[in-house]
Amino acid sequence: MAANKNRNPRLVLLVAALVAAGSLLPMAYWHRDEDSATSQAAVAAATAASASTAEPPLPPVPPGAEQVPPEENEPEHATATGPTESFARAQGLNRTPDPLRLSASAALLLDADSGEVLLHKNDQAVLPIASLTKLMTTMLVLEAKQPMDEVLTITSDDVDTLRHSRSRLRPGTTLTREEALHLALMSSENRAAHALGRNYPGGLAKMVEAMNAKAKQLGMKDTTYVDPTGLSNRNQSSARDLALLVRAANQNPLMRTFSTTPSHVASLGGRTLQYINSDRLVRNTRAGWDIDLQKTGYIVEAGHCLTLATRVAGHNLIMVLLDSGSNGTRVSDAERLRHFALVRWGAPDVYAQSRSAQPAHGLAAMGHAMAARMHKAKLREHRKDTERDSEESAPKPTVAKKEPGHAAAAAKKERAEPGEPHTKVADTNEAGPKHKEGGKAGRVHQSFAAAHAEPKS
Repeated sequence: MAANKNRNPRLVLLVAALVAAGSLLPMAYWHRDEDSATSQAAVAAATAASASTAEPPLPPVPPGAEQVPPEENEPEHATATGPTESFARAQGLNRTPDPLRLSASAALLLDADSGEVLLHKNDQAVLPIASLTKLMTTMLVLEAKQPMDEVLTITSDDVDTLRHSRSRLRPGTTLTREEALHLALMSSENRAAHALGRNYPGGLAKMVEAMNAKAKQLGMKDTTYVDPTGLSNRNQSSARDLALLVRAANQNPLMRTFSTTPSHVASLGGRTLQYINSDRLVRNTRAGWDIDLQKTGYIVEAGHCLTLATRVAGHNLIMVLLDSGSNGTRVSDAERLRHFALVRWGAPDVYAQSRSAQPAHGLAAMGHAMAARMHKAKLREHRKDTERDSEESAPKPTVAKKEPGHAAAAAKKERAEPGEPHTKVADTNEAGPKHKEGGKAGRVHQSFAAAHAEPKS
């Protein structure tokens, strides 16, 4: 009895010491961060902003159409002989402390204009990337300039025999290359993506070869592709490499438009299917996001992944999240990154303010109407870009040669009234425009670019 009485106080003291040590460690890390006040404010604001983390209502189904639930094409199960948890969590990367307490095991927030890394967490860890692979697949198909109206046929070769993921595209279904691109980007359709790779010039093997060559060209040193869908866990990359891919993909107007379509009705083989965007941030206009390009991804080994090119407080940002714990936490992780940027730049969340001023009824209908208007505007922008490219590529009419006197007068007028200066287009292989030496943003940008620079010969 006496021994028990003496041992119990010591046990209580030991447990108390362990609890205190466990709580002090993250606190010590928190206060070491130079932006701790910004981080805490961002966490508080993101926690309060529940509109984007809640599942937004689905759009109404058109008469005679069959609705495909969002994320249906992202497989939920591991392979029969594969791991039952993500590679990152098996390594304990999700337990790495970060100032925003992200669920993701790896993350990167990058100012696309300056190249400044605003926040990073295990951003050089090489991990499976699931359907983020489809960004490279669709970009290469578009660069190959294959006919968009060419009809592709889904075959048994396109059926997922690795994870047995669902698809509404039965073997024998026909669809145009443009439709396949649309479904692969917005709803992560695996059979559509595989058919795109199978019909790439030279076939599937040439597609995979081109994907890896393009990765090297972009400076993605830690990236490997083995298929066009992302179903294999051997499709791997890092958050830093994926930021380079998002930057390049965001230069393509069609990829921006297709990836951010909230919903899309497709007529396929006598069936009318309404596909829903797999990213609820795109579907929920009440969340206040201004997204140019996005892609989600999920397999068990990769966890829930998300890439975004978005505008926040007048800044063009790239967000990469790998291995969030669930679909809901990858959305809340993105929300924390957005609020981190807002607080950092002292910008108000005007969308949150407008939401609080709106009556509760009618918000869902208003959101869908707003999403439709935004998508139509992006389509108009894409058509204008296409028409402008066509005009520039068209042969120029022959201009009659002017007399020497007229030429001299024109040159004199041009010197007196110079036109607009030429703007140098930034190389998509670089992280962003160079800055003056000595600036904080410039130093961070240089380090980001140097990490992916080709070795000098």
